[in-house]
Amino acid sequence: ARMESEYLKKCFGNCLTQALVEVAKVRPSDPIEYLAHWLYHHRKTARAREENRQEKIQLKEEYDSSCREREMTEMLKQEEWQMQQKCHKELISETVSSKKTVFMQEDTKPLEKEALKQESLQGAPGVIPGEPQQAPPSESAGQADWNPPTPQELNHQEALHHEVAHEIPSGSKSPS
Repeated sequence: ARMESEYLKKCFGNCLTQALVEVAKVRPSDPIEYLAHWLYHHRKTARAREENRQEKIQLKEEYDSSCREREMTEMLKQEEWQMQQKCHKELISETVSSKKTVFMQEDTKPLEKEALKQESLQGAPGVIPGEPQQAPPSESAGQADWNPPTPQELNHQEALHHEVAHEIPSGSKSPS
């Protein structure tokens, strides 16, 4: 009997104590059968509680994992958005700087042309832009080597231009 009581304590421990308290309160006609049913029912409820506890632990772990995954996804989206913004800003600044460079280059060309005009105008006092000018006698003396084209040379240039115009297919523009 001693071994049996040790076995019962070892296997059932606190629940056997609770079962005996319950038997003493109820005082059933067959206490052994009542004790057997109570222990059987207790074991089912204990198993259900343990399964429920394990399920809660698993759900909490899944929820925590899902939260971490969602946070990582949000961080990745945020980083991707920041990278896109950074690339967009760099692209805009490159475009703006290249447009500024092109604009500056285009902008300086008229200024250079204007400066050249001013230099040529400063060399010839009294020159009015857009009007044909005659060279002063002192300058024309240095250009005595230049000979105007002869009428034969002019006719030859005109004939060459006329031949080129006939070789161009109709519908395309003339080079002149």
